[in-house]
Amino acid sequence: MKLIIVDDHRVVRRGISSLLRSMMPGLEIVEVETGQAAINAWGEHRPDLMLLDMGLPDISGLEVARRIRQRWRGAGILFFTMHDELPMVRQALDVGGLGFVSKSCAPEELMEAVKRVASGQPYIEHPIATRLAMNQERAADHRLKDMTQREMEVLLMYARGESVPAIAERLCVSNKTVSNHLAILKSKLEVSSSVELIHLAVDAGLVRYGQLEEARRV
Repeated sequence: MKLIIVDDHRVVRRGISSLLRSMMPGLEIVEVETGQAAINAWGEHRPDLMLLDMGLPDISGLEVARRIRQRWRGAGILFFTMHDELPMVRQALDVGGLGFVSKSCAPEELMEAVKRVASGQPYIEHPIATRLAMNQERAADHRLKDMTQREMEVLLMYARGESVPAIAERLCVSNKTVSNHLAILKSKLEVSSSVELIHLAVDAGLVRYGQLEEARRV
């Protein structure tokens, strides 16, 4: 089985690689750290599946999945991320993700998810699947549920410290389009300033304060 791991933290990639190799002998793993590298790696290696983080330094995991599924319809994508908000899970599935597990899942569940998605079967981490089935949204989930995939993409980038021109360049849209998305987000999320928007993203678990500090240093 061939697997691509996409995560912008080398320690995380190496840790996951070591864990999966110890549990699944013979597993071939390719590691990449950016969204564009992930797309290129899929075309080069044609793996059985991709283990994909949501927050990447260039384009988000949502956009990576969308672009890969546009070019390779049968691509098996397993989202593996710190996010477990139901709106984020639904968007991951909407863009073509076949599976979704959080980074807090048990190693055995991660292995099961990898095997299932590699064989073309869907897999969602059990607590998340239960919440989806029962539609149990938390307070932060409720505020995010009406966001589109592109709005979520813009919010993730903006909350991590990207400027409007930088977001526009990554998404191949105009600065005005990004600004319009941000204005709509403030209205939908009922906030009045950019600072409140970033605080909401942190409160919802979409970005951590450590990530914000890291983004400012880059």
